[in-house]
Amino acid sequence: MIYTLENETLKLSVNSLGAEMYALEHKPDGAQLLWNGDKAVWPRRAPILFPYAGKIKDGKVRIEGAEYPAPQHGFARDLEHTLAGQTADSLTFELAASDQTRQFFPYDFVLRTTYRLAGNTLHHTLEVVNRDGRPMQFGIGYHPGFVLPFDEKHTTTDYEFRFDSPQSPLVINCQSGGFVNGEDYRLMENKDTIPLTDELFDNDSICMSGLTSRTIDLVEKDTGRKISFNIEGYPYVLIWSMPTRPLHFVCVEPWRSLPDRVDATGDWADKTPAARLAPGESYATDLAMTFCR
Repeated sequence: MIYTLENETLKLSVNSLGAEMYALEHKPDGAQLLWNGDKAVWPRRAPILFPYAGKIKDGKVRIEGAEYPAPQHGFARDLEHTLAGQTADSLTFELAASDQTRQFFPYDFVLRTTYRLAGNTLHHTLEVVNRDGRPMQFGIGYHPGFVLPFDEKHTTTDYEFRFDSPQSPLVINCQSGGFVNGEDYRLMENKDTIPLTDELFDNDSICMSGLTSRTIDLVEKDTGRKISFNIEGYPYVLIWSMPTRPLHFVCVEPWRSLPDRVDATGDWADKTPAARLAPGESYATDLAMTFCR
């Protein structure tokens, strides 16, 4: 089911399937900001990645001695979430442990997703509660895709990613195959921009670590229109698009875990977690996206 939330600037639609953003309109000019999920290009829009981000070696994982199937990016994006609350400026959804989730993940948990509008900023908060009687670890990440170019007057090279200070990010190399291979490299040295080209993602995503910038912005260079992502505190930030000619969208993906290594043991305890929660503990993270047009 599609639920809608709006203020004077933004109109957001959210699909209860996956608690995934479905559409985002900038009301003053009617611009559709979110990627539309065209199946011929990329059928997703802004999936939530839980209980891990990225690929799992051999598509399966061992948790406390039992083996479970492990589809890419987890199962939360493919399941129905329940509307748990609605206010004038927010929507909250919940995915609770069930017989369906226990086919993939044996723990009793609640994943809570809240979208909140504040002027031209959209806050997306993810909260995980461990309702199990044993410790629980997990990974989590964001994967929103936004239309590129912003209008028909511009092309891919009219855009760049821009940090708020010079950066020398280390790229966690997952090329090719999607698994961490230990061949990390520096994307750039003391620069504050990454130029966008149609070739940038020919070898898949770029997973950056060691960033000290509070924000990464997707900027239209001649007009200054931009989408600003607050990435403060995230250990990994990925940029990605399907390598079409030209690009149709771009994703900015703050993650708190990584895909498996090429030599992964398959044991869940060896994964890079976002958090390890004791029984009754909770964990929350937020992604703020500001749309300046």
